[in-house]
Amino acid sequence: MAVLVLAVLTIFYVLPRPTFSELERRDLTERPAWPSWASDSLQSGQYTESVSRWFSDTEPMREQLLQMSMLLNRYMGLKIGADDQVTFHAADQQSNDGADAEELGLMNEREIADYENRQNADEAAKIAGSGGIIICGQPGAVRAMSAYYGTKGGVTYAEVCNTYKRTFPGVNVYCMVIPTAVEFYCPNVAKKSTQSELSTIRNTYSLLDDSVKAVDIYTALGKHADEDIFLRTDHHWAPLGAYYAAERFARVAGVPYRPLSAYNREVVHGFVGTMYGYSHDISVKESPEDFVYYTPKDSSYETTYIVYTVNKAYRVTAEAAAQRGEFFGHFSDGSSAAYCVFMGGDSKITQVRTSVGNGRRVLILKDSFGNALAGYLFGSFEEVHVVDGRYFTKNMQEYVRENGITDILFCNNVFKVYRGGQNYLDFLTQKGWPYRGQNPATPTAISQAQ
Repeated sequence: MAVLVLAVLTIFYVLPRPTFSELERRDLTERPAWPSWASDSLQSGQYTESVSRWFSDTEPMREQLLQMSMLLNRYMGLKIGADDQVTFHAADQQSNDGADAEELGLMNEREIADYENRQNADEAAKIAGSGGIIICGQPGAVRAMSAYYGTKGGVTYAEVCNTYKRTFPGVNVYCMVIPTAVEFYCPNVAKKSTQSELSTIRNTYSLLDDSVKAVDIYTALGKHADEDIFLRTDHHWAPLGAYYAAERFARVAGVPYRPLSAYNREVVHGFVGTMYGYSHDISVKESPEDFVYYTPKDSSYETTYIVYTVNKAYRVTAEAAAQRGEFFGHFSDGSSAAYCVFMGGDSKITQVRTSVGNGRRVLILKDSFGNALAGYLFGSFEEVHVVDGRYFTKNMQEYVRENGITDILFCNNVFKVYRGGQNYLDFLTQKGWPYRGQNPATPTAISQAQ
C-alpha cells in the first residue's frame, strides 16, 4: 500500500502537468497565483476552488488516461453518459432516385428540393458524447457528425442580410447557408436524433427581400454527396465541398470560375479533426483521413492581413498593422490543425488582390466554414476580403466604402444562421477599434468604449 501511495503521489506531484489538451482542443486551466493572506479569494474559498480546478484539469498523462478510458468503454460496454454507446439497427429502405432541382426547372435559388441519403442510409449508428454526436461507418473509416436541434429559425439572420442590402443599396448582397454533414450522411436509424437543416435553410431564404440573392448550395452539395465533400473526423466541410459551393456562388454572382484542374491538389495525411474531442470516442481517433485542399496553379495574387490578438474569452485585445503574408499554410502529416491551412485561422481581416481586372470586390462575412471557400474566388474577383463574424473592430460602413466593395456574401453554417448573427448588425454601427494602446478588460477602456 505504501508503494502504491508513493506511486500516485509521484504521478500527481512530480510528473509535468500538461497545458493543452489535444483531445479537447483547448488550453487547460492555469495554476492560480498565490494570493495575499488578506485576499478576499483566500478568505471566501475561491482560491482553493481554483486550485482544485487546476489540479484536476491538468493531471499528468491525462490524454493517455482518457484514451484508456474510451478503450475500456468500448471493449467492456461501460457507459459514460445516458446516451453514450446507444446502438441503432438499420431497417430496410427502398431507394428513390427522384429528380434534382434543375431537372425540375427550379432555377430559383430559394426553391430547394429535398435530399434523400443514398450513400449510407442503411448503416448502423450510435450516439456518443454529451453533445449528440452521431457516429456511423466501418472501423477505420467512421464518420462523426453533430446532430442538429434547430427548428425553422433563420429569422434574425435573414433580417441581417436584408439590413445590409438596405444599408448598401448599390452593393450586391448574397446569402449562403451552409448545411453540415448530418444532412447528407445521417443513417435512417438515427434520423430521430437530429432535425432537418433544410427547414432552416428554406425558412431563411423565404424571409429574404427580393433584392437579396439566395445561393442554393444544398442542391449542389447533394449532387456530389458521393465525393469527399465533408470531413469524416471534423465538424467542417471538406475543401472539395467548398469548391462546389463557390462554383454555385460564382454562377449567381455572374463572375468567371476556374475548373478544379486549375488547382494543385495538396494532401495532409493522417488527419483527425475536432470530432474526436467532441465525441470522446476512440473509434474517431482510429479513423484518420486525408485532408485534401487545392491551391491555384497559375494565379497572381497578394495577401494582406490585419491580425488580432484574442484572449481566452475570445475578446480582441490588440490589433496589428496590416502586413503581407501567405494565404495557404502548410501542415505536416498527422496535424490536427490542418483546417487552419486557409489564412491560418479566423482572428484576422484578410484582403487578397488578384490579377482579375473586372472591378468586382467581394467581402465574405463568414464563420470558419467560409475559410475554405475564399481561395476559390481568386479567379473571379479583383479583390477578395474575408471578415469573421467574431472578430472585426472597424466600422462596416466605412470599410465597405473605403475598399470599394461591390459584393457582400454572407457565408455561414446552419448552426450560426439559426443563432441569428447579431454581431453583423453591430458591425454597422460600432465606432471602430476603441482600445488602441489599452487593455479592453480595464474599467477605463470599457468606459471609453461606451
